[in-house]
This record gives sequence, C-alpha cells and structure tokens, in this order.
Amino acid sequence: MREDHCTRCGACCAAFRVDFHHSELASRAPGGVPDALVVPVTATLVRMRGTDAAAPRCIALEGEIGGAVRCALYAARPSPCRDFAPYAALGIGDEACARARQRHGLGAL
Repeated sequence: MREDHCTRCGACCAAFRVDFHHSELASRAPGGVPDALVVPVTATLVRMRGTDAAAPRCIALEGEIGGAVRCALYAARPSPCRDFAPYAALGIGDEACARARQRHGLGAL
C-alpha cells in the first residue's frame, strides 16, 4: 500500500485562498460545494470560508496539519483543490506545495 502524503499533510488547506466560480456550488450543481461553506467575493466568484483569514485554514479541513488530516468535502471539493499539486499524493510535490509545507514547518516532498 502506498503512502498518501496528502492525508498526513493538509498544509495547502491552511496556506492559500481558495476562490472558484459559483457554478461549482451545490445550489447550482448537484454534488457541488455546500453553499454554507463559502463567502461571496464577486457576483460570480466565491471563496472557501477560512481561507482568507490572517492564518488561513479551510473550513473543510479536519485534523492536525502534518499529522493526520482529511477534507470533509473531498468528493465535492472545488476545482482549485482538485488541481493543486496533482502528484502530491504520490510523494511528488511542486513549488506551491513546498511553500505551503514550509509555512507549517514541514519539509518539501
């Protein structure tokens, strides 16, 4: 069984703003992001709650960063989350992944 670095890390969920088009919301697309978990940014752009705080942390992140984490809405996560560091689960990070991990005192993958 391979080790999934993302289920132990979670740094990306507590490092960046997560903005996406409102068409990804559950009220507009079955299986989408629950509307209650976002705040409006513009007429068509929304942001995951918690990701624009001084110390960002997505409202959907559960657990301890660098220990054991999970996304409470993984199957319905928005496109920025789906697209972020696509090979991190395989132990292959990228520059943004490394920056997020560094913010939390974790070494690059």
